[in-house]
Amino acid sequence: MTAPAKDFHGWVAHDAKSPLTYTTFTPKPFTPTDIEVRVTHCGICGTDIHTLRSGWAPADYPCVVGHEIIGIVERVGSAVPTLPSSPASRSIKLGDRVGIGAQSMSCLKPDCEACADGQESYCARMTGTYNGRYADKSKSYGGFAERWRGPAHFVVKIPDALPSAEAAPLLCGGVTVYAPLKKYGAGPGKTVGIVGIGGLGHMGILFAKALGADRVVAISRSSSKKADALEGLGGDAFIATGEEKGWAKNHSRTLDIILCTVSGPDMPFAQYLRLLKRDGTFVQVGAPEDALPPLMAFSLIQKGVKVTGSSIGSPEDLRQMLKLAEEKRVLPWVQKRAMGEVNEALVDMHEGKARYRYVLQNGEAQAKL
Repeated sequence: MTAPAKDFHGWVAHDAKSPLTYTTFTPKPFTPTDIEVRVTHCGICGTDIHTLRSGWAPADYPCVVGHEIIGIVERVGSAVPTLPSSPASRSIKLGDRVGIGAQSMSCLKPDCEACADGQESYCARMTGTYNGRYADKSKSYGGFAERWRGPAHFVVKIPDALPSAEAAPLLCGGVTVYAPLKKYGAGPGKTVGIVGIGGLGHMGILFAKALGADRVVAISRSSSKKADALEGLGGDAFIATGEEKGWAKNHSRTLDIILCTVSGPDMPFAQYLRLLKRDGTFVQVGAPEDALPPLMAFSLIQKGVKVTGSSIGSPEDLRQMLKLAEEKRVLPWVQKRAMGEVNEALVDMHEGKARYRYVLQNGEAQAKL
């Protein structure tokens, strides 16, 4: 049997301004609770761009981004079949098609409130799939590469009915919108507003409909995406905030939940809150590099509305989301790009050209899918 490679090949960032270079990097040491996959697909997420340019904080260069990973299992640690932390991960075997999202480790300790509750994404010792450090201080590297290695606990099987290219964006973007929609009750009897019709927002519409919301309202600055939102994605109504005079007053107290995917620091925050019904919930999932706009207390007090945020989702959230996506045929709108085109694709993504997610494909996957 061929000895496992010490180094992997991938597209590596060395600083905040230079293009990625195809070169080698050293993954974490393989442990009995790890798996290794041959990467076939990896979605491009907005987080990749923020990290590459050190937008949120200085990145830990060299860095390999990409946390919407689909791959084929080619190595399974000896302890995975009896993994105590995750019964669902015990069935992972060679040849399985699996996915890895934005998180690759947490403390998994029984005295950790988040991990004990199955909410690993809120663990204070969370390790991101890239630009993070494991307990042994080794670096985490993402999926803009030929292979990925990491803890099996955070690896999920991909349902057979979901194509790999469409499944990839679900692993970060999809669960980022699914988890709060489910948590705050999107479903029958509820009206949901989705702010921003882009990579996250278009999946927000799809999942709000899949969860059975009575009415899904797409909210954007212009009506340029109205046809996509209503005819293509299945939304029920559209508000163009830059075109409809008095939109906040016209649609006041009509929404139970607002999921905000935009990242602009100048968004009309207070006006969005006017759209909520009494006891309504505003959930922020877009993560700007700047502060959110200021807010007057009466925007909260007058209707008892709640303003909260949500971060990705747990492995169990991922499994439930993938099951729903399979059952309801929730398929993100993707444009496939060769992994070798990663630098061009990142520029296009930053310029807003994606409709609505780019998915990078490796090697033979490009010819087959």
